[in-house]
Amino acid sequence: MGANPLRGEAELRVGGDALVLRPSFAALVAAESELGPLFALVERAADGRLALSEMAALFWHCVKDRPAALTREAVGDAVVAGGLAAVTPALRVLLGQILQGR
Repeated sequence: MGANPLRGEAELRVGGDALVLRPSFAALVAAESELGPLFALVERAADGRLALSEMAALFWHCVKDRPAALTREAVGDAVVAGGLAAVTPALRVLLGQILQGR
């Protein structure tokens, strides 16, 4: 089942698989505990200062129904392999959800 934009979900391709990213409360709390305040994360992204590791961490925490075989390294590798242009739409959705809430 694909990402549902009405639920604020996005899609990320990792190793040929499409993962659904859902910025649930639990996912955002986990991301915030690792990355610091989410509004600061959004500000860094807006200023073009979001680190690759921060982006991969946000994606990792937001993977819905994370497959047991999926590793955090694979998520980071997918970000690098796909390039910033490929992952920007997913990042934009997640950052928008942080700002808007749903």
